Amino acid sequence: MNRVQIVHELPNRLRFRLATPAGTTLDCDTLQAYLESRPGVTSVRINHPAQSIIVQHDGRHGMRTALTTALTRRPPSHPGERGVATGRVCQNLSGGLTPVISGLVLLATPLLPKRLQAAVTWASLSQTLFTGLQTLIFRGIKVEVLDALAVGLSAWRGEYVTANTTQFMLHLGEYLQNSTERKSEDLVKNLLLPIPTDAWVEREGTLVQVPVNEITMGDLVEVGVGELIPVDGEVVEGMARVNQASLTGETVPVKKEMGDGAISGTVVEEGRIRIRAVRVGDHTVIARIGHFIEDSLKNESTTQRLAANLADKRVFFTFAMGAMVFAMTRDLRRMASTFLVDFACGIKISTPVAFKSAMYQGGTMGILFKGGQAIENIALADTFAFDKTGTLTSGRLEVVEVRLFHPGCTEDRLLALVASLEEHSTHPVASAIVQEANQRSLPHMQHGVVDFIVAHGLQSSMDGKTILVGSRHFLEEDEGISFAAHGEEINALMERGYLVLLAARDREPLGIIALRDHLREDTVAVLKELRQLGVKQLIMLTGDHRIKARQLGAELGMDAVHHELIPGEKMSIINQLKQDGHRVALVGDGINDAPALATADVGIAMPRGAELTRNTADIVLMRDQLYGIVEARRLAMRTMELVRTNFKIAVGVNGAIMAGSAMGRFNPVATSILHNGTTLAILVNSLAGTRMTEEHGRDVMQRMQNLRKMLVD
Repeated sequence: MNRVQIVHELPNRLRFRLATPAGTTLDCDTLQAYLESRPGVTSVRINHPAQSIIVQHDGRHGMRTALTTALTRRPPSHPGERGVATGRVCQNLSGGLTPVISGLVLLATPLLPKRLQAAVTWASLSQTLFTGLQTLIFRGIKVEVLDALAVGLSAWRGEYVTANTTQFMLHLGEYLQNSTERKSEDLVKNLLLPIPTDAWVEREGTLVQVPVNEITMGDLVEVGVGELIPVDGEVVEGMARVNQASLTGETVPVKKEMGDGAISGTVVEEGRIRIRAVRVGDHTVIARIGHFIEDSLKNESTTQRLAANLADKRVFFTFAMGAMVFAMTRDLRRMASTFLVDFACGIKISTPVAFKSAMYQGGTMGILFKGGQAIENIALADTFAFDKTGTLTSGRLEVVEVRLFHPGCTEDRLLALVASLEEHSTHPVASAIVQEANQRSLPHMQHGVVDFIVAHGLQSSMDGKTILVGSRHFLEEDEGISFAAHGEEINALMERGYLVLLAARDREPLGIIALRDHLREDTVAVLKELRQLGVKQLIMLTGDHRIKARQLGAELGMDAVHHELIPGEKMSIINQLKQDGHRVALVGDGINDAPALATADVGIAMPRGAELTRNTADIVLMRDQLYGIVEARRLAMRTMELVRTNFKIAVGVNGAIMAGSAMGRFNPVATSILHNGTTLAILVNSLAGTRMTEEHGRDVMQRMQNLRKMLVD
């Protein structure tokens, strides 16, 4: 338990002093996310050295008590204790003291005797000079070498005020650059959802509080008002309203009662529920998002690597330019000024900052990018391939017809039989059939072990007879069961756009179940906007029969339709497209899409897709709206344009500063101010440049409202 004290209070602001147990190291990112997830909290600022936490809130009744209670409980501690590392540990960063010390030395220098000026200056410059020498020996000519030469030359000439001013500007610029870069990384880490440390679990009929990492599948977890749901599972008792904004963006709390699903990381705002744990630990939604974001911070894009390499090469250009200036003018001041023009900062740092800012903006829009390469690839993709069911369509199927081909079978018996087998699957087809059987109150039929054939169907046994259920391709071509006598009937259903599931017993046709899917409301608008954003080719990949597939493809204006596919064939098509010179983005949601998603230049997973699909994908949509693909493409294109603009500014402006320094127009102090000012402007532009403007936000909302109208038109 922590000791918490309120040291200052205003109507919408509380400042706490938090004393943590001995040996506990706080994880700032997790603690901040933990507090910001509380209903009514608007912002949190942590000053760990002062043990101070400042919380801005909406002033609602009970906030004082709720926040005090939340902080009294042991907050998430060091990343190693959580199972999902979140980032920086709270510490007193000394980086901010360096420019302060340099500034004090600068102010004191003119007031000191000449000899003391020299001693103080060389002492102040010692670390910069040592770093420059060390860099030259072990890494070669880098920015640190140029900085050391610039300040060292000024001090050697006896220009102590100039040397200290330049030193101060270098330290201030470095501190601000590091702060900006850290801010961009913190933005991404802010997408992390808090993980509760303790939970109330029923053990031997009694509720006990246990660490979250001790919860196992099947445990009954009770969650009350203001508490985070620690597991993914099913509500088995009680009723509550749950805030799911952190995951789905829904601002209105969702009612949860018996039979509903519960998602880890969401907050109970009203009521109390008991949840049976289905996924725990690293398998929960909240943990998978944490791992995804961790990966995104590690994965650099090709553009980032090229920018870093180019920036390093520019150091040699600066060094050569300074040497040439000295050779022509014999002016050490001009050479020192030239050495202070560092192209590397503007190019090397601004690029990752822009990508991290885009990752944060994407996260707030329900789009998770797994690193800068995912952003770059979706921006450059010229071909978008779509799986059909669950992607272009809603994936929420309904049974519309049942046809019987065996005189001894009834409609209800066929439905009960297929539902009894399909209830072991999570596929949308299976869910629809099981739902229809439940609505008709059909009994479960005993059967043998069910064998699933991915993307084909399933096989089992009942009363000593073999049962096969699946696609027409599976039963007719793979298993050799003839439905020829019913071909016209099956074709007629397919031509009406229905998905047809065939069933056979001991190699004799039993009947078929026809299901209907619905296009997503935004499908047509999304495809249209992708073309407007420069996509050259739209392709549909599906396991559906050619009649249904071609009909839908024509309706959507697809450039190509590949039908009756198995997983390996989807991957082959993606490979062929890449060999033909296309940059391919694939959107999918099923297990059978995972190999193709891994093969594509950028894989995009829908939120209700299989876990394997989400893990394989480069981009995961957290909201069940296809329109997220358009926003991901638009954001990525803005980011790449920002990177190009920053490069032009960095090269152009710094080139002009270097020319001025070479001609003697700028002394080292002026050069340092101009260069660092330019670099900071570029970094700030990178940090804010990808953010959606208010006008763009209104535009997005308007387009979303017009989706249904566009579909009708």
